[in-house]
Amino acid sequence: MDEVYIIAAGHIPVGKYPESNPAKLGGEAVVNALANADIAPEMIGALYAGNMLSGILSDQQLLATLIANNAGLTTCEAITAEGACGSGAAAMRLGVMAVASGCHKAVVVCGAEQMTHKDHAAVTHGLATGSHWPSEGGEGKTFISLNAALMQAYMSAYDIEHEAFANFSISAHANGYNSPHAMLHKLIDKETYINGRELTAPITLFDAPPICDGAAALILVNKDIAMAARATGQPIVKVLASSASTDKLAIKERESLLELKASRIGGQMAYQQAGITPADLDFLELHDAYTIMNTLSLEALGFADRGHGTELAVNEQITLNGEIPISTFGGLKSRGHPVGATGVYQLVECFLQLTDRAGENQVKGAEVGLAQSFGGAASSAFTHILAAA
Repeated sequence: MDEVYIIAAGHIPVGKYPESNPAKLGGEAVVNALANADIAPEMIGALYAGNMLSGILSDQQLLATLIANNAGLTTCEAITAEGACGSGAAAMRLGVMAVASGCHKAVVVCGAEQMTHKDHAAVTHGLATGSHWPSEGGEGKTFISLNAALMQAYMSAYDIEHEAFANFSISAHANGYNSPHAMLHKLIDKETYINGRELTAPITLFDAPPICDGAAALILVNKDIAMAARATGQPIVKVLASSASTDKLAIKERESLLELKASRIGGQMAYQQAGITPADLDFLELHDAYTIMNTLSLEALGFADRGHGTELAVNEQITLNGEIPISTFGGLKSRGHPVGATGVYQLVECFLQLTDRAGENQVKGAEVGLAQSFGGAASSAFTHILAAA
């Protein structure tokens, strides 16, 4: 297997672009990444685009083809990856496998999503298609209510109060406040969190991400191209691991509501590939669509025993200067969650951290980072470990 490297990233600020479309957003991010890589378009063998909702909200399939067209990559292989909210990371998985196998020497990985051009009911319906439709989405359940069920089960099982989750949101907002590409530039405190408007008990406004649009892209290459790029002064990052794992789609069918099995197995697979342990990681980009997912992810990835994940937040170990920084640019909560693009944003943020270009969000001495993205309520998990090279 060939070694895989990232030599450039490109993205647009997460926000509201109701007059645009997913293909234009994705094309802009890809053009930015290509410019940052200083690589000829004809060297790109494929473009893998993550997207969840274009066919539902924009009546447009074959999105990868349109993104390639908009970016001037008119003859390369173009495939759209669908993994619900984990679609961007699913595209990354395809890109890594394409380069590692030797099928392509250089590929583009992109994630693009547009949601703000439709009303809330249409978006809620579209998102719910990522759940188990017969028993969840089709019965009126949403991802807010599904995550509320997980949060309530956790609080009841371990006798934990809602305010124990506060610092996950507070830290995310603090990181997003200093991030130029985040949607929410708003600091909050514990009182603000506690008094947040209730969405579905126990989840409140500050436990959930905003609806938004965005696009991000990466250039993945083999070792020969990466070393040539580094010789010219370009910063590069090595992909140490890539894994994909699944759990039951319907949460009522899972062995336990209190464990993210796909996250745990995916993390173990990635650790084994990379030859590291959780102690070797300098930061995490978690799929913190809801604060309960922070807790369950930290436990699944080996940073806390079951029932103790909130303690890392309470003790402020998750901040930029903490023992294990998470969501360093605001995460899904503050950067925003343009669902199919989120996984690529996470990886772009890893690239910025590992090339010492994170600005005010820089984790000091960051050398190894992990990004994990979920489809559904952690029904699928895509895990990548990256390292400075």
